[in-house]
Amino acid sequence: MSLEIVPDVRDGEHVIRDMLFPDIEAVSAIERRTFTLPWSPPIFSGQLARETGIALVCEIGGRVAAYLIADMFVDVWHLMNVAVDGPYRRRHAASGLIEAYFAITEMHGHRGHTLEVRVSNKSAIDLYRSFGFVSTGIRPGYYSDDHEDALIMWKDWEGETA
Repeated sequence: MSLEIVPDVRDGEHVIRDMLFPDIEAVSAIERRTFTLPWSPPIFSGQLARETGIALVCEIGGRVAAYLIADMFVDVWHLMNVAVDGPYRRRHAASGLIEAYFAITEMHGHRGHTLEVRVSNKSAIDLYRSFGFVSTGIRPGYYSDDHEDALIMWKDWEGETA
């Protein structure tokens, strides 16, 4: 990843660092336990190989407990995947990952951040709102497993303009 700018973040319980190829097995296991349409290990490998991508993990107690995947498309950051393994939820792993993501992205000029989230995922929507994301629309039937709608969320860039 060419955006390796932020060193490992350690706050006592959490270690947030760049995802590495050996992490893919643990990340894929979290993915399968979390999502009905899980990404495959080759998809994670592809994301790690992208020059514009951000792939982070959060370790708790030495175990990969959560991860975040994002990528730049044209001039917008797309937060594509955030997941926390069940036993580690409500321990601020997702918040820590998102804070690290912003620390990286805010060092590079862009228009803003976007993401899609299931309309039924109220806890994720609340988390994203706490970071300044706002609802901007709906993608009807976005999820192919059950055709649930996705809420589109956006956050403007807060950095200096060129």
